[in-house]
Amino acid sequence: MASGRAPEDPDTEGGAHTEDGTRDGTVAGTAPVSPAVAAADAARPASGESVRIDSWIWSVRLVKTRSMGATACRGGHVRVNGERVKPAYAVRVGDEVRYRHAGHERIVVVKRLIRKRVGAPVAVECYVDNSPPPPPREAVAPAGIRDRGTGRPTKRDRREMERLRGLTGPDDDS
Repeated sequence: MASGRAPEDPDTEGGAHTEDGTRDGTVAGTAPVSPAVAAADAARPASGESVRIDSWIWSVRLVKTRSMGATACRGGHVRVNGERVKPAYAVRVGDEVRYRHAGHERIVVVKRLIRKRVGAPVAVECYVDNSPPPPPREAVAPAGIRDRGTGRPTKRDRREMERLRGLTGPDDDS
């Protein structure tokens, strides 16, 4: 009796065959494509389409949300090839994007256009980071932290805190 099912093939238990006869998404004679790279390729725009700058800086994780990217563009914090741009500016491969945020400037060169947000390891592959290294953190002890319940500092306490911060010299009596 025919049940309408194809006979079981022991070769197909571990993975599915594709149209070209290969298994599990590999191309015959090549290494398997990682899911991250496949996700980046799926996030690419179709040929001839462009990507907005606010969408691109969001998708490569320079900003947290797309609306923050648009706000940064409107505020003049995003420059492409040295010029301030609007959020709808069409970015191209090879453009230099400068994004200024919290006193630090990120300088990146567009390597790949993507439209959708991807994981951080894949996002790093979409640009070349030419940003200067961040300045070293100063190892300064927090001066002026007082115990809870001690009340307002006296004039002597204030002068001592200013001296510790380096705002006045040791013999200033102002």
